[in-house]
Amino acid sequence: MSARVLAVDGGNTKTLAAVADADGRVIGTGRAGCGDIYGAESPDAALRAIADAVAAALGAGSVDAAVFSLAGADWPEDFEMLERELRARLGLPGVVVVVNDALGALRSGSPDWTGMSVVSGTHNAIGARHPDGRVFHLGWWPDGGGARDLGSGGLRAVYRAEMGLGPPTALTERALALYGAADPIALLYAFTRRGGLGKSGVDRFAAGAEAIVAGAGRVLGGQARASAARLDLPVAGSRVVLTGGVFGHPSDALADATMAELPGGVAVRHGPPPVVGALLLGFDRLGLQVDPGALSQSLDEGGRSPWAASASTT
Repeated sequence: MSARVLAVDGGNTKTLAAVADADGRVIGTGRAGCGDIYGAESPDAALRAIADAVAAALGAGSVDAAVFSLAGADWPEDFEMLERELRARLGLPGVVVVVNDALGALRSGSPDWTGMSVVSGTHNAIGARHPDGRVFHLGWWPDGGGARDLGSGGLRAVYRAEMGLGPPTALTERALALYGAADPIALLYAFTRRGGLGKSGVDRFAAGAEAIVAGAGRVLGGQARASAARLDLPVAGSRVVLTGGVFGHPSDALADATMAELPGGVAVRHGPPPVVGALLLGFDRLGLQVDPGALSQSLDEGGRSPWAASASTT
């Protein structure tokens, strides 16, 4: 059977699109800005970003299935609106599927799409899927474990140390060097003045101190454990897909801290990018088996992947 699938991985920092055929060849790619209907300046702006990425990937071709793995696909009304608007705006016939980005990411590292996913990008996304098909995810958790949370925690430690409200920290030297600031007060000014660095600048400082990273790992692991519990999914023996730009850091500190909260879980790291998970879900819907490795290799061949040098975020 000859078939083509469109996949979109939509996050806060970027939206990635890819079109692949059943031989595992990626034949079109696209990239745009924020595709999160909650994170963009408006839902319409997020939909435009998705459409721009799709247009670049699809060209004048057609597809048999389209899967959108999106940050911001959180509540029933979100799915209804996204499916309606994407089908209408993009003129997509056939199968159109929208899933939360945590579940698309899970498919990228779990051949049977079961287990847990822990995505740490700009923000974090957590999800779980039981072998019987039940899924659980939340669009907003009371505690965060993404780059913005890590960066904010590190910068708060620097400011507190400067004001005598906290202990001295080695993060001060790192922060001043990274942002080119003369001292912590100058750094605070750079972030908080009108027209300053703002939220996106915080993400650059996500490496943080070991204590901050360990705390984020406890948060992420606890959220994954809670998601599994909602489905009566045993943690021991289940796959735990760890993905996103923060998990792409060379250090194992965040992954180790996360897995410490998931005893017996089987960590899956450095697997295919989440957009491959969305492609696989499309081929699943068409009843076709495609090699995830072939899709990943095809994405990167010749440097064609527009996101090869950019960490995936959610």
